[in-house]
Parts: sequence; C-alpha cells; structure tokens
Amino acid sequence: MKIKCMGACGTVTGSSYILTSGSGRSIIIDLGMFQGIPEIDALNTKPFEYDCSQLEGAILTHAHLDHCGRLPILLQKGYNGYIWMTPPTKELAEISLLDSAKIAIQDHKQGMYDKNQAQLTIERFRAKEYRVPFQVGDFQVTFRDAGHIIGSAIVEIEDFAPNSEIRKIVFSGDLGNTPEDLVHETELIDEADVVVMESTYGDRLHAIEDAHAILQKEINIVEKTDATLLIPVFALERTQEVLHMIMHLKRDGKIREETPVFLDSPMAEKATMVYLNNPNELNDHIKQDLQDIGTPFGFSGLELIHKKGSSEGLHHHEGAKIILAGSGMMSGGRIVGHAGYYLQNPKNRLLIVGYQGEGTLGRELMDGKREVIIDKKVVQILGSINATHAMSSHADQQQLMNWIGHIKKVKKVILTHGEEHSRNALAKRISEELKISEVIMPYIHDDIDLK
Repeated sequence: MKIKCMGACGTVTGSSYILTSGSGRSIIIDLGMFQGIPEIDALNTKPFEYDCSQLEGAILTHAHLDHCGRLPILLQKGYNGYIWMTPPTKELAEISLLDSAKIAIQDHKQGMYDKNQAQLTIERFRAKEYRVPFQVGDFQVTFRDAGHIIGSAIVEIEDFAPNSEIRKIVFSGDLGNTPEDLVHETELIDEADVVVMESTYGDRLHAIEDAHAILQKEINIVEKTDATLLIPVFALERTQEVLHMIMHLKRDGKIREETPVFLDSPMAEKATMVYLNNPNELNDHIKQDLQDIGTPFGFSGLELIHKKGSSEGLHHHEGAKIILAGSGMMSGGRIVGHAGYYLQNPKNRLLIVGYQGEGTLGRELMDGKREVIIDKKVVQILGSINATHAMSSHADQQQLMNWIGHIKKVKKVILTHGEEHSRNALAKRISEELKISEVIMPYIHDDIDLK
C-alpha cells in the first residue's frame, strides 16, 4: 500500500492524494486548486501526471477550492467513476466549481476548465452521510465530521486487501477551530495505523480574542465617521459566520439597526442557502436561532448585490456602510476593486477575518504593506488595516495536537497542507510529546510506502 502526494506538500493549497491498496487498486482523495504566489498558482496549469482511468474511485473532503477546484481534471484524464462526499459538500462543491469556471473565463486563464466541463464533473457527484461506511474499490470509507465548514469530512479508510500491517488510514481534511460558531465540533478518531494530517496552523496558537467585540468596534468606528468597513470573506462559512455575528450585534443594540450591510458575493448568497437547507448539520445555537428568529443570517439593513455594475455603484453610496465581498484572501473577486477604491481614504477600514495565503493581496495588507498593486496600478494604502484570528476555521497547534493525541496505535503521521515552518513545528511536537517515530513531511509527487 502507498500514498502518492499530488499537492499541498510544503504549501497550504492544492490538496490531493492517491491511495493505492495492497492489491494495486487506487483511489484519489481531493483534487484541489493551487492558490497563492505565481509559482504556486502556475501548478494549476501543469499536466496532471497520473492516468486517472486507472482510479477506482474519488473522495472529496469538503468544498473549498483548494480541495475541490481541479476535480474536472479527473474526467479530462479518463476517470469514469463517481466522486463521493457528504450531502452539504455536494451542494457547495457544485457552486464552487461553476463559479471557478466562470472566473477562469473572465480572467482568461488557460488550461483550467469551462462551465460544461464543470457540469460534467458535478454529474459524477454522489453523497454519503457521516458515519455510514461504504465501499470504494478495495477500501471501506467512512466520513466523520471535521467541524471545519458545513459538510467537511475527516475520511476513515480501511484496506480490504492490505499487504502489510497497515490497514486503517485517516485523512484529516481540514480540521475545524472547534467549537465553531455554526457547525458541530470536530469528531475524534479512536484508532488508526496512518494519519495524513493538515498543519495549516501547526506553528501557532490562535489569539485569545473576542471576535464579536472586534467586529463591533470596527463597525462602531465607521458609524461615527460615516466611513466604509470592508470585510473580505470566503463564500463558504466565513460569510455566514460574519452575517450571524452582525445579526446579533444589531439585535443586541450594539451597532445601529439602520447601518447598511452589503453582501457583494452572489456565490456567498448561494452558499448561505445551503446552510439553511441543511439545519441538522448546524450546531444547537444556530438551530435555536432558526427556531426563534427564522434565520441565523438575516437582519434589517442587509442588501444582496448581484450584478457587477451594482457592486461598483456602492462607491457612490454615501454614509456609513459595511461591505462583505470575496475573495477571502483578496486574490481576486469584487473585494479587490473595493480595496483599490476605498483604502486610499484614511477614514475607511479593512477587517481581515481569515487565513491569508502567501503572496496574496490580503497577506500583503495584513503584513503592513502600504503600497500595493491593484488592477495593475500602484495604490497607496491610507485606510486602517486590522485582523482577527479568532474566526479562523482551522485548528491551531494545540487543537491539532489534541486531535492526533486522541488516536491510538498510530505508526506514521504524514503532515501536509501547511507552509514549511508550520509543519516543522508540529512535527517536532508530535515526535517529542506523542513519541511517534515516523513523522513524514512529503513534497509534491513523493511516493510514501505504507509498510
């Protein structure tokens, strides 16, 4: 049995692994898009060096683009099977792929895929509930709740034809910053022989912050100064989390009820409906809001922006306002245009509420850069830039340690989905504290024998 690493090795994005059983039959887990600096982004257009017609099945952990964004490659390379995921992931991944195809055309990106190829891929989607085992090739697969975004899964895989003592492999997917505001807590795994584990925040702890208080402070400031607060949001999870927080701030009288909030992301609007359509996947607090209020995301003053012209029209809207727009790392999308317009004014503000990948505009601004390139123009940043890590949907170092520490009989840990300093720090703690001798940190295209 072996694992071939096809992405997210030494980087955070591009997750993809090919798992081959003792009998030689293979499945693929995730096929995500590379995002970040140009050298990383360029990996999306390099040939995918695997004969996908030989795959017995495909598994998707969740619907973020860095896990699902290259799935159409499977069909292009001859794959003719199903792609398995949880029901909410099935709905969200459809939204993600169609939006990605649209953006690729708009940005004139070559070597990606079009709407038709995305739709053909979506037709291969099949859903399985959490904790219901099913067979894919030689493997029995079970989804467990990762607590990262709605539908996110840890994947437990047992080999029916092992050729060594290694039988059970767990792929963590992305583990949540549990307990999350919206979804259930991350499930713990009791036993595994091998764990393939993310390490996004493997070198740090999340700051002890009150995200509600930080958001309230930022909104109160723009309310007093008739300014604009920009919040770059991921369409999946972060948008819904911020809307939910604003709803409660308004209901509690901590911000003005009449302050307008513009959701400038058609994709986020569609994703929000998925949350509402899957109430059983939401935690008890959100279910209570559904019962008492009717929605955990709606409030007076919320306006949905659909057309790009309407988005640009916000620049003529006077007075205090809040704009939520994608993308979450400011690597594209409508938030970039808003940043170029608003952040040249010292009154306006930007609040970063999520992970910012290396080489993205969001990372540059978070790191304090005051002269940036937006739409091929040099822009002087005069507005206020602030960030909170309290809303991260990724587990921090201690949460990762708690999760892996619960799993008994682990022989090997394979650390992926993290920048080098992150996974090196996590590897050190795992080796020293859990006494797991084999902690492997592979690079792209590496093969790992599971003996």
